[in-house]
Amino acid sequence: MPKFFVTQEQIKDNKILIIGQDVNHVKNVLRKKVGEELIICDKDNCEDYLCKICELNEKQIECEIINTLESDIEPITKVTIFQGLPKSNKMELIIQKAVELGAYDIIPVEMKRCVVKLDEKDKTKKIQRWQKISEVAAKQCGRNIIPKINNIVNIKNICNLIKEYDIVLLAYENEKQNTIKKELQNLNKNNLKIAVIVGPEGGISEEEFSSLTQNGAISVTLGKRILRTETVAINILSIIMYELED
Repeated sequence: MPKFFVTQEQIKDNKILIIGQDVNHVKNVLRKKVGEELIICDKDNCEDYLCKICELNEKQIECEIINTLESDIEPITKVTIFQGLPKSNKMELIIQKAVELGAYDIIPVEMKRCVVKLDEKDKTKKIQRWQKISEVAAKQCGRNIIPKINNIVNIKNICNLIKEYDIVLLAYENEKQNTIKKELQNLNKNNLKIAVIVGPEGGISEEEFSSLTQNGAISVTLGKRILRTETVAINILSIIMYELED
């Protein structure tokens, strides 16, 4: 059963009000009727509720809370993906799969070898589009949060943010020895904040590599094969979740 997100403002007196585009989804896609059940998540406190539809019209749906559901779906490890801007619609795939695999948030990055160049107007539209994709993916896989798609940053911004994480892993095709598994096995597994830096199609330049590693990022290999940029985040997230999550 897909999940719907609301804010605390939509919850009152054991009732939840669904508004906006979710109304159309419930009525015309799921074809739900009065008396049927929905799972609704309060995204402000990450609580899930099993609810019954009481009233349904074109503008809103009123649901009664039946009970609060226990949920441990969110990873204890918070993983941020710094993704070099890729071509075409690859970012949409990266966001969708990263959300499904448990990423906490995603930060697009302008890098030297990015083919895509966005002006400020385009950036705003892209972030809005990508945030919607994150929301749809979060609903589909039952997340208790909607991972945020942050504003686009550059390498200098990342260097200033590195100290905020327990470890920052830099996926680098010229790294031959150091593995993700080795780095993860050296960590305390409780409530970690991990950042992963992924380059665009052309990879990370030597200048960018130097700046990042000098500020604390650790380069890791992903194996003998060179992966497409849209595969890297999926690969690393899978490894992190396998190694650090019960």
